[in-house]
Amino acid sequence: MYERHTMADAGQKLRHVFIRDLMIPCFIGVPAPEREQAQRLRVNIDLSVREDPGPLPDELHAVVDYEKIVKRVRACVRAARVKLLETLAEQVAVIGLEDPRVRLVRVRLEKLDVFPDAAAAGITIERRQTE
Repeated sequence: MYERHTMADAGQKLRHVFIRDLMIPCFIGVPAPEREQAQRLRVNIDLSVREDPGPLPDELHAVVDYEKIVKRVRACVRAARVKLLETLAEQVAVIGLEDPRVRLVRVRLEKLDVFPDAAAAGITIERRQTE
C-alpha cells in the first residue's frame, strides 16, 4: 500500500523547503500560436530534505540552497521550447533532486494565460530520490 509522504517530519528528520509562486515567462503549448508568444507560468516547488544529524550550522553549505534552485529553474523554463507542461515539470523535478539530501520533490506548473475564463491550467508531479 502506498503511504503519503509528508514534506516535513521530525520523526524522519525531514525539513520542508519550498519556492512559492515563481513567475517565469515561457514559450509552451501544443498549438503553435501558444509557442510563439511568451505566457506567464507560475512555478511552485516543494522539497522534502533529509536533515543531517546534530545541530545545524548557520552556513549555506549545511542546507539546500533554494536560490541556486530558482536560478536553475528560471534558466530551464526560459530555454524550454516544449509542447507539454508534463515535459517541463519532469525537467524541473530533476533540478529539485540534484542535491542528494532532497528525498522528494513536488512540482506544480500553472499556465495563467491559456483560458480567458480560468485562473490557470496546469499539472502537479511528485518524484522521489532514487537510492
